[in-house]
Amino acid sequence: MARAFLFVLDSVGIGGAPDAAAYGDEGADTLGHIALACVQGAGDLEGLRAGPLRLPNLERLGLGLAARSATGAVPSGFSHAPELDGVFASAIERSQGKDTPSGHWEIAGVPVPFEWGYFPRTIPCFPPELTAAIVEGARLPGILGDCHASGTEIIDRLGEEHVRSGKPICYTSADSVFQIAAHEEHFGLQRLYELCILVRRLVDPIRIGRVIARPFTGEDAGSFRRTGNRKDFAVPPPEPTLLERAWSAGREVVTIGKVDDIFAHTGSTRVVKVNGNPALTAATLEAMATLPDGGMIFTNFVDFDQLYGHRRDVPGYAAALEAFDERIPELMAACRGSDLLVITADHGNDPTWHGSDHTREQVPVLFWAVNILPRDAGTLTTLADIGETVAAHLGLGAGRHGNAVEWSIRP
Repeated sequence: MARAFLFVLDSVGIGGAPDAAAYGDEGADTLGHIALACVQGAGDLEGLRAGPLRLPNLERLGLGLAARSATGAVPSGFSHAPELDGVFASAIERSQGKDTPSGHWEIAGVPVPFEWGYFPRTIPCFPPELTAAIVEGARLPGILGDCHASGTEIIDRLGEEHVRSGKPICYTSADSVFQIAAHEEHFGLQRLYELCILVRRLVDPIRIGRVIARPFTGEDAGSFRRTGNRKDFAVPPPEPTLLERAWSAGREVVTIGKVDDIFAHTGSTRVVKVNGNPALTAATLEAMATLPDGGMIFTNFVDFDQLYGHRRDVPGYAAALEAFDERIPELMAACRGSDLLVITADHGNDPTWHGSDHTREQVPVLFWAVNILPRDAGTLTTLADIGETVAAHLGLGAGRHGNAVEWSIRP
């Protein structure tokens, strides 16, 4: 029986979303702008990388051609005619928004049928009655922040006051999210999680997608560092996803990284929590070695978004892409004859764009199997086609929102 491996390169958009202008993102192009910056020398990172963006394995899988499908142009420095070894497509998200749950749920076959709630770009940004309920319910002296902010910036700015006062740092972004940063020792990690559970209940009526615990350590603004103990408290998907369908069919479903949190702990038979792309790749390879027939692995590679997209770090993003590209042969070698490997993304996060938020873009969809017959699958009109392709490969029943992409093995 076949197995399937679904890898989300968090935020690696390829530009060209038809409705990008409605989100203020017309012209955003994560991959294209990184590639251009590298050609122009703005992507150099001493000791790690220099020159044009080099992604030979992703190019052979069709990444550059998928980008051409989205924008009309191959990214700078990419081949116009690579030696193709995969089925490729660009894909348009049907769900509203440009956030993590929407993208992942739709990838797993369930577009979001409603509009998320968001907090306004005002100071304060949270409704006074919500803040009062949080302070009372958690017996807090108050909160800090109460604004739109970058996570690293607001911790540097307010971390010392947080340690002195015991007030958690609460902030949001363009996503449907309530984020809470607190010191692991001075405030307490478990106390932070319990606070997030309280806030999760309080924001349910206004359809906030995620409450995120953002723990950090250090003793002053120069030493504060966010840790790998981040935890997302998400609302559950509105109907069974690919994960739940596979789980209901008795299949092994391994979720690695933050995937289980994104799906509100539904559909996983085994959860692997590690932090950072190298550790995520190692955990994925380990799981691939033991996954039984008929099973699937779903991994989110978070560094592209968390460390480089939001921080508008072009050289770091480029180096992370090249580092992941170097590991692709290992991931392929871990596949058996009938396995399907899928590489995609959930949204964009153009590090050359204004602000520090996600960008509304198309995403690449790259299918690979041993002896796959290469072809251009065009433009997918929903990310749900990705989940339906995996479902069909695993012999699961069809879902309601997408269609499987056809692929064949060379005769």
